[in-house]
Amino acid sequence: MGVGEEDSIEAAAAARKERLRALKTAHELLNTPDDNASTPNEQPQEQLEQEKEDEDDNEDSEENNVNMKFRNYLPHDKELQEGKLAPPVLPKFEDPAFAIPPPVDENKEDPFLNIAPKKPNWDLRRDVQKRLDKLDRRTQKAMLTLMEQEEAKRNSEENKENGGAN
Repeated sequence: MGVGEEDSIEAAAAARKERLRALKTAHELLNTPDDNASTPNEQPQEQLEQEKEDEDDNEDSEENNVNMKFRNYLPHDKELQEGKLAPPVLPKFEDPAFAIPPPVDENKEDPFLNIAPKKPNWDLRRDVQKRLDKLDRRTQKAMLTLMEQEEAKRNSEENKENGGAN
């Protein structure tokens, strides 16, 4: 930073301080109700003291005129029970959606029955389905070969009976 910049910053700060002082004195002058106040600094202190006394007086009068409303609580004190409010009367509300019952279709299924799976082991079947298909093919081939062997055995027995009888 140069010397010129520091001087300009200090000058700006001093100007700002002067403006703030001027605003403060103007504000104090506007708030003074009496013209006979000797200095503007003494008046705000006296005014603050008077305002505090007024607030204390208001608080005392408010404490004497306590008006409590009890909506959901019944106090034990007899004096406070007088402040109990009657429960509000609520108007009866009729929902127009429930005024007319919807038509009931007997053929229609309940949608909540379809939420659960029909069989509890559906996920196991899904995971093992490829293996089951492979085993089914092998089972079919094995049954076919057994049937062919039994057929061949019968044919050979028939040939022996027919050939031995001739």
